Amino acid sequence: MIKTGQQHLEKLRDGRVVYIGDEKVDDVTTHPAFARAAKTVAQLYDIKHDPVYQETLTFEEGGNRYSAWFLQARNREDLRKRMNAHKLIADQTCGMMGRSMDHVSSFVTGMATNPSVFNTKEYQLGDNLLEYYDYMKNNDIFATYAVLPPQAARNPEFYQKKNLPIPTLMVIDQDDTGVTISGMKMLATSAVFCDDIWIGNLLPLAPDQVKQAVTCAIPCNIEGLSMWMRQPISLNAENQFDSPLTWNMDETDVLIMCDNVKVPWNKVFVMDDAILAREIYIRTPGHCYGNHQANVRFWSKMELITGLCSKVAQATGADQVPAVRETLGRVAALESTLSGMVHGQIEAAESWPEGFMTFNRRMMYAALNWCTESHSAIIDLLRELCGGGVFQMPASINVMHDQKLRKDFETYFQTPQLEATDRMKLFKLAWDVVGSEFAGRQQQYEKFYAGASFIIRNHSFREAPWNHFDGVVDNLMSGYDIPEPKDARVAAE
Repeated sequence: MIKTGQQHLEKLRDGRVVYIGDEKVDDVTTHPAFARAAKTVAQLYDIKHDPVYQETLTFEEGGNRYSAWFLQARNREDLRKRMNAHKLIADQTCGMMGRSMDHVSSFVTGMATNPSVFNTKEYQLGDNLLEYYDYMKNNDIFATYAVLPPQAARNPEFYQKKNLPIPTLMVIDQDDTGVTISGMKMLATSAVFCDDIWIGNLLPLAPDQVKQAVTCAIPCNIEGLSMWMRQPISLNAENQFDSPLTWNMDETDVLIMCDNVKVPWNKVFVMDDAILAREIYIRTPGHCYGNHQANVRFWSKMELITGLCSKVAQATGADQVPAVRETLGRVAALESTLSGMVHGQIEAAESWPEGFMTFNRRMMYAALNWCTESHSAIIDLLRELCGGGVFQMPASINVMHDQKLRKDFETYFQTPQLEATDRMKLFKLAWDVVGSEFAGRQQQYEKFYAGASFIIRNHSFREAPWNHFDGVVDNLMSGYDIPEPKDARVAAE
């Protein structure tokens, strides 16, 4: 099944509990905080039905057509198809919606290539994972994940001393029908626009945290679940001209609260195993599939930033200044670097058991680290090129509604390179990338969506061929030894 945008919007009107402060949202598809972003999500579904893009965004299996991110790769062509699908989706939002429907779906698809990982002595849950993968694929499900505990809950002694329940989500009961979970998880980005939430653990758990070591999937309207929103950014946008990205791309970030949520056994994938709760992502291609999508999505954002750098420089004629051209060349080189790392993951693809193939994990983690470490510096390059131009623009394009203001604006704000309105349009877009509240949220997201920097670097440490590197050093040092004393050498001569 390939869902349409309208079908997806209708599914969001399911009684889910969403709060903005103390306001309970009745319909996320019509509320001003969410309606425009919901429409953007719907458009991402609709594009799959466009004959021009259908071949890129879907694949056929067993006489049925499915979204391309559910494709389990068996060769480089399959991997390339996945990459192209991610790129086309990311291009629709210039990489600004990080938690699009191809992200978590990729995690689950990768994990489904090695379901035996989910089978332990106590729980045989591999078939549950395969069943959920089939459910997602057949129903074109949009899922997000909630895999981080709330920050305060990382010190359980505080709550124990006060005789308070630890707020981290955990299993509090189980019976023949399923498990009951209560507590919080942070950063379920895009949850208000999703069908399901994948609950898990990406941070290491201590052996005594087994009740927190639950991995499961729940629908967004399940009884006992509430979503607590950060402050919606889109409410501050008056029109798309002044806030072109804020207007319809605020994917929102959510803290989920579970109050005695009952999860049936067929939606439980890890239980009472603190080690396995994290290793399911590593012992399968899941983490690689999902973060390859993130690499590709950032590549789309890099293309936007590179284009903005060029256009902003052209707007003042600064593109002819050697120092500016050098900066533009640097930005272009950075974009090309990421592009090369993305394609390299396919060229150096890794075989996986049962005839599957995955992107080169070491290259993927290198790209992931590059993106999280480089984003702020890349934005700074655009900020430097903008200079004070972003502050020179009128507060709103509404100046065009007043005849005198319009005349003054069109007369004095033009340059030899651009008409006043075109120049303002460009700098308003640049501001939404470098300086607006939307831009600030993007910067925070890019720093932490994949985990803290030390976690990302630990992935690279784990995948590095240290024996090879050590061998290079050992081989070189084996070619020479302690020299003889100088006198002995002279005597020998």
